Amino acid sequence: MSRIAATFAALGASGRKALIPFVTAGDPYADATPQIMHALVAGGADVIEIGVPFSDPMADGPVIQQAGERALARGIGLVQVLAMVRDFRRDDDAT
Repeated sequence: MSRIAATFAALGASGRKALIPFVTAGDPYADATPQIMHALVAGGADVIEIGVPFSDPMADGPVIQQAGERALARGIGLVQVLAMVRDFRRDDDAT
């Protein structure tokens, strides 16, 4: 069973709703992303949605677009985002 499926199964069994925050990877800076993710878990996040900066974010609102632009300007792309997730998972095997 995947982490997400296990999380939703546990939430359903306990009658809880999921807290699923969103963070744009690489904003405000790359090293902050794993720290932010750990803080979200400490604050009760069940699942974290990580936004990968994209050069043409037509479906995103202005705040997420601006966060993506800042991350792209710092050279953040899919390879860097996957490295951030890998770093986060070294300390967290449940989220």
